[in-house]
Amino acid sequence: MSASTDLGTLTDFFDRYGVALTAGDLPALAGCYALPGLVVSDTYSFAFSTPAAVTLSFVGAAPDYQERELIAAHALIEDVQQVSALVTMVAVEWEFLDSSGGRVPGERYRYLLRATETGPLICTVVRVG
Repeated sequence: MSASTDLGTLTDFFDRYGVALTAGDLPALAGCYALPGLVVSDTYSFAFSTPAAVTLSFVGAAPDYQERELIAAHALIEDVQQVSALVTMVAVEWEFLDSSGGRVPGERYRYLLRATETGPLICTVVRVG
C-alpha cells in the first residue's frame, strides 16, 4: 500500500465526497475521514476523534447547500504532492452546480490524505485563501 498520487483514484474519492456533501449524506461524509482528524481555517481549528463528531461538524452544511440550491460538487484537483509513503497533500478548488445548471465557484482547500486498505481518507483539511 502506498500514498495515491493517481488522479483517477483521487478524482473518484473526491467525487464520492462531493456527492455526499451536496446530498447531506452525513454517514458517507464521516466515512471519508481518518480518525483522529483536524480542520483548520483562519478563525478556528477543531479536532475530531469519532464518526459522530465528524457528522456533527457537517450538520449545518446540508441546509446551506439546499438553501443555495447546490445540487452537485466537483473537485478541481490543482496539485498533488506525495508527503510520505502513505500520506498525500491534495490542493482542491470546489466548483458547484446549482439547480438551474449554473456553475457556482467554491472555495479552495488542501487535504492531507492517508492511504488505507479501502482507499484514501482525509486526515486534515485546511481552507486556503
